Amino acid sequence: MKRVLAGVGLKRVLAGVGLAAALALCGTGVWSYAQAHGDGDLAYGRARDAALGDGRSAVARLTTLDASTAARARAGVRRWQAVTTGPLRTRLGRVSPAAGTSTRGVVTDAAVTALDDRAGTAKLIATVRVSTGSGSQAAERKRLEAVLSRTSEGQWKVKSLNAVAVTGVAQ
Repeated sequence: MKRVLAGVGLKRVLAGVGLAAALALCGTGVWSYAQAHGDGDLAYGRARDAALGDGRSAVARLTTLDASTAARARAGVRRWQAVTTGPLRTRLGRVSPAAGTSTRGVVTDAAVTALDDRAGTAKLIATVRVSTGSGSQAAERKRLEAVLSRTSEGQWKVKSLNAVAVTGVAQ
């Protein structure tokens, strides 16, 4: 009988120890999550990822234009204006689009090279494959730098877009 009671007591002790270990592990997980949730590095990473995503899609849009008709070209310029801000947006507002050659830009790679989360500014570099609507020419590869600005709604828009000169690269 003593042996049976000792076995039951041992099981209770082991169950208690297991429960205490599980509670300690859960408590450590909650504490770790709370620390990471308020972490500045995590917020910075989220801002960088948002700038990269918005900037990447904006560069693709700015290198794409359906100019098969004048109406489509005007709609394309309006789409350009939707992803731009500042002087670039103003300059695009003065563009008089006409029917002509269409282009399609695909961002093949992009990276945020600078981010000031407090000021709401970022720089992005991107490589873009631009093909014309005729299909007879091979696609051109472009390297572009975009300066981004975060709007009051939290969206990143292109403030300026410039070609990056490539030097020292063997063709």
